[in-house]
Amino acid sequence: MLKRVRKSALRRVAAAAMTGALLATAVAATSGPVQAAGPNIIVNGGFEDGLSGWFVNNGNSTDGATLSPTTDAFAGSGAVLVTNRKTTGSGPMQDLSGKVQAGKTYAITARVKYENPSSPATKQFFATMHYGGSTYTNVGTVTVARGQWGLIQGTFTIPAGQSVTTARLFIETPWTSDPASAPNTHLMDFKVDDVSVSEYTASTTIEALGKNPGEGNPLISHKFGADGNAFVHDGRVYIYMTNDTQEYKPGPNGVSTTNTYASINTITVISSDDLMNWVDHGEIPVAGPSGVARYAGNSWAPAMESKVVGGKEKFFLYFANSGGASGVIVGDSPVGPWRDERGSLLVTSATPGASNGKNWLFDPGVFIDDDGQGYLVFGGGGDDGTRSAENTNHPKSTRVIRLGDDMISTKGSAEVIDAPLVFEAGHLFKRDGKYYYSYSSNFGFGGAIDPNGPPTGAIAYLMADSPMGPWTPETYKGIIFKNPGTYFGAGGNNHQSVFQLDGQYYFTYHAQTLNSRITGGATQGFRSPHLAKLDFNADGTIKEVRGDYKGVEQIRALDPYRVIEAETIAWQQGIATKKVDGGSEEFGTQAPNLVVYDIDNGDWTSLAKVDFGTAGATGVTAKVRPLAAGGKIDVRLDGRTSPVVATIPVDAPLGEWTRLSARLDGVKGVHNVYFTYAGPEGADLFEIDSWAFAAEQSSPEVKLTVTASARCIGASAYLAVTAVNDGDAPATITLTTPFGTRTVADVAPGKQAYQSFNTRAGQIDAGKVTVAGTATIAGKQVTTSYDAAYNAAACR
Repeated sequence: MLKRVRKSALRRVAAAAMTGALLATAVAATSGPVQAAGPNIIVNGGFEDGLSGWFVNNGNSTDGATLSPTTDAFAGSGAVLVTNRKTTGSGPMQDLSGKVQAGKTYAITARVKYENPSSPATKQFFATMHYGGSTYTNVGTVTVARGQWGLIQGTFTIPAGQSVTTARLFIETPWTSDPASAPNTHLMDFKVDDVSVSEYTASTTIEALGKNPGEGNPLISHKFGADGNAFVHDGRVYIYMTNDTQEYKPGPNGVSTTNTYASINTITVISSDDLMNWVDHGEIPVAGPSGVARYAGNSWAPAMESKVVGGKEKFFLYFANSGGASGVIVGDSPVGPWRDERGSLLVTSATPGASNGKNWLFDPGVFIDDDGQGYLVFGGGGDDGTRSAENTNHPKSTRVIRLGDDMISTKGSAEVIDAPLVFEAGHLFKRDGKYYYSYSSNFGFGGAIDPNGPPTGAIAYLMADSPMGPWTPETYKGIIFKNPGTYFGAGGNNHQSVFQLDGQYYFTYHAQTLNSRITGGATQGFRSPHLAKLDFNADGTIKEVRGDYKGVEQIRALDPYRVIEAETIAWQQGIATKKVDGGSEEFGTQAPNLVVYDIDNGDWTSLAKVDFGTAGATGVTAKVRPLAAGGKIDVRLDGRTSPVVATIPVDAPLGEWTRLSARLDGVKGVHNVYFTYAGPEGADLFEIDSWAFAAEQSSPEVKLTVTASARCIGASAYLAVTAVNDGDAPATITLTTPFGTRTVADVAPGKQAYQSFNTRAGQIDAGKVTVAGTATIAGKQVTTSYDAAYNAAACR
């Protein structure tokens, strides 16, 4: 089994600010976010075969020690005991010559323990690589308490120019020139077990707490997503995003190289109906050899709309093929399945009016007017190198064009949008008969910036009376949002959209907040989706939006009494999601099925404002796939360290999907629900597909509809009583009145018991009757009583 670097260590790294430099000369040794990808190249690392493959470090003539097998092991039946040490470097060593290569990166783990009561209460140990001569490098370390097993761990990269013909690994204590002067401090006996060295690949699982409980931004924290475009369908908002995670490649120090966008060819989709619990629908394979549109190389800055074409609603996903063109694919639902109906890119330099030779043809923004006519805005860039004020402030690099009725073609010629300081991210929407074109302003092309226009790197907007404008500088109204750096420290580009849900307008934008929290402040261009309310002035102009972590309020509570995809998340730490075979239980067979995976001890997910109602929930069920014995899921309310209200032992057969349940007692009202995961350290515990809660069932009852009325026959009054059996089982019905009682046996479902009671009087005072129904329900005899009032009647 491959040994993984423990996530607790990864979180400590993620929480620290990334300052200073790594070890300068050769090997960087850290505990970065890595996952062992190859087999253990250490022979007999668990010492189950005695001392086979091991010898005492002999790098110096003064080194020396005795190695002995011991059964006092961290795991298994064997370990090694090191005694009679002559130097601090005298420890167990293994020859790795021919097994490790220069330029590659490795992960190391080892267990160590010392027990000498005369030694210090804690002691530091190192795993050290010796490349021959005086070239030694510490590649992993731990400070361990006396009498306890400690875990040495780290990652290290062997320099490209390093000779590895005599590469060796050994375990030691910190060097001192005269260890014999204090042998209990420097030369104590110690034990070693479970040594592992494996070549690794970087894991993209984000271990940092990227979204604090209670916050609404960023919308998700287990992956990145940029250029968010919102699309509302059937009371749910879907957000389509550039998949920045494709460029996320954290190195041994936990920091990724800079996002270049070059490899991004998929679109990430999330959705929510309450704006706090977001479902991860995974990635749409848009471009590249495995994409729907294989003729495209990239898929950036998506935009989505739907329209009934040929009697069927279709969903149109537009995307930027790098800066040179824009394309479109078609789906049967907001989450697919997807197909290519056009067979080529939609907007290119051959599109009439699209290109002036200096502008990009990307960032499509789609809008359908009330009459069904579709429009596409696109374009950007425009730096002609003149450094003139005119080109800086009026690059005229974006366009608007009509779409064909099929939404996958254009008609007519694209018209220029002369938005002040325009750069990219065009978006078109309508409110109260007015049309709004918003965009991201440029950062200056070298010319003097007009102070009457927007600031650089902001989201600005124009207003007009038609989707085609004319969009001129005179229609400029101001800014919606300053650059994200104003609010979050890290700036960069921006992209936005506007949508309406439940009568309120909202504004999407992105910021490098998750990226910053992963590294402790540094950013490499990895962006995350954010949300804010959008409000308007009386004249239709837009009130400026301010960026924050709070986000927007949850607009409705979550209903727990249904299947809930496990990738529905308000806040989390340490997990990842992946697509598996089959369709979604919650969203149907047309939707991809995702599961939560890479779950380790201490990871957790949560749901916000779950409404269990006044009756409450009696149980919780998880569809899980166990991967290691001893895992469990604890359910907590209102905090991830709150008391446990239910525990689901994940004790089913390993590797098989199964549903496991636990009882809940007295869980009523609205709560944030936290699922915390526990199990053996260093192991993938399980995968989770879905959740479901069971509602408290009300007591069974015999369902009757009862009516009573006073009536006259000539001068005589009587009381008419009817009871209809609304249940599913035959019932015995007893009608009780002031004027007598009648019992009718075996009244079938849907049938009635009726009786008229003679009063022998000319009038009836107002009163009530009582009707009891008795039936066998779920194997039990149940009796339910009903009262029905009647009015007075006088017969003449």
